[in-house]
Amino acid sequence: MNTNILNFIVTLFLAFIFSVFLPWWSVMLAAFVSAILFSLKGLKVFLIPFLAVFLFWTGYAFALANGNEFTLAKKIAILLPLDGNPYLLILVTGIVGGFAGGIAGIFGKQCQALVKK
Repeated sequence: MNTNILNFIVTLFLAFIFSVFLPWWSVMLAAFVSAILFSLKGLKVFLIPFLAVFLFWTGYAFALANGNEFTLAKKIAILLPLDGNPYLLILVTGIVGGFAGGIAGIFGKQCQALVKK
């Protein structure tokens, strides 16, 4: 299997498992671990964990918000400059999580390179 797809699946799986037991930063731990296990090169070091965590957080936020008909998401979107749009809030949530995962992936790759030397 391609290492890009494998890294994506492992990051997504670990993010889901870790988020059950750990706080919000567990997605960073998932991206870090998968970057150490599966070596990526170039821009993919950031993009693959970014997309995995982005999809996870967007889907999870949508599922949580949909459970209460987006009531809390609408109220939070009013507090932020999002014009009360809960879907935009979910998108911003995914982007923030994606950046956290992407940066953790870069850090994992750098730690892997440090250990190999």
